[in-house]
Amino acid sequence: MAHTKAKSTSKLGRDSESKRLGVKVFAGKAVKNGAIIVRQRGTKFHAGIGTKRTGDDTIVASRDGKVLFVTKKVVAFTSRLKKRVFAEVR
Repeated sequence: MAHTKAKSTSKLGRDSESKRLGVKVFAGKAVKNGAIIVRQRGTKFHAGIGTKRTGDDTIVASRDGKVLFVTKKVVAFTSRLKKRVFAEVR
C-alpha cells in the first residue's frame, strides 16, 4: 500500500529561474549605443550622463563611449544629502 495518500508525488521543482541581474559592463570598458550596463530591480545604480533607465530599471548606454561609475551627493526626498551611484558613458 502507498504511504502517501492523495498528495503530490514531488516536493521539488518549485524554485524560480534566476534573473541574471548585476553589472554587465564594468568601469573603463567601451560600450556602444544600446548596450546594457546594469540589470537591476529598483535603483541601486542611477542613470547619469549618456545613459537611460528602462521600464524594468535596467541602465542602457545612449551613446558610444567608456563606462564610469560616479558617486555624487544628491538632495533626497527628505531634503537631506544622500550618496548615490550613477552609471555614466563619456
